[in-house]
Order: sequence, then C-alpha cells, then structure tokens
Amino acid sequence: MSATEVRDSIIGQKSKTFAIRVVRMAKYLQQEKCEYVLSKQVLKSGTSIGANVRESKNAESKPDFIHKLEIALKESDETEYWLELLHETDYISQTTFDSMMKDNKELTAMLTSIIKTTKLNK
Repeated sequence: MSATEVRDSIIGQKSKTFAIRVVRMAKYLQQEKCEYVLSKQVLKSGTSIGANVRESKNAESKPDFIHKLEIALKESDETEYWLELLHETDYISQTTFDSMMKDNKELTAMLTSIIKTTKLNK
C-alpha cells in the first residue's frame, strides 16, 4: 500500500471518522458528565490510531510502515480498554459502547490484515 493509498484508503477514512467520534465523546464526557481522567485517556489513544495510520504514509521503508501501523494497532487495543472502563463505570451507555467497540474492532481487524499482508510481501 503506497502513501497515497493509505491516506485515501478505507483504513485512513475510518480511522479519521473514529477519531472524530472519540473527540465528540470526550467532549460530551467532560461537559456533561464532568469526567476528565478517562476521557483524556480515550481521547489520546482513540485519536492516535488515525494519526499513526496517517503517519505511515510517510514511512521510510516497509519495516517503518509496519512499525507505524503496529503502533496504531496498540493504540486501538488501549482504546478498547478505556471504552470498557467508561462503560463499566456507567459513563457511556450500552448503545454508545457497542457502537464505539464495533468501529474499534473493525479498525483492529483492518490494521491486523494490512500488517500481516505487508509482512508476507517483504
């Protein structure tokens, strides 16, 4: 996958859309629920997924490309943890949790697939 393909790709679009959802959720948590600690954590990890996908477009090599996407994958896993905590502490509803988790798991699956395919094509 070339740099332009990453930027214009489904993973690029979906990770940016997810980041926007995370920003809006964090804003809601801070303004409506007065929750600042978990919201900042999920904001950092949830927006970092797309940032690392975007950064991968400027990778210097295939290993660098893989590394940046592996960081995005780790951030996706961390985001899942924060979403679980927000749900289990009743800051977000079941509906919000299910929707955010669905999108995050889709990103995780896509990242995993791209990483595996790139490693096979080294």
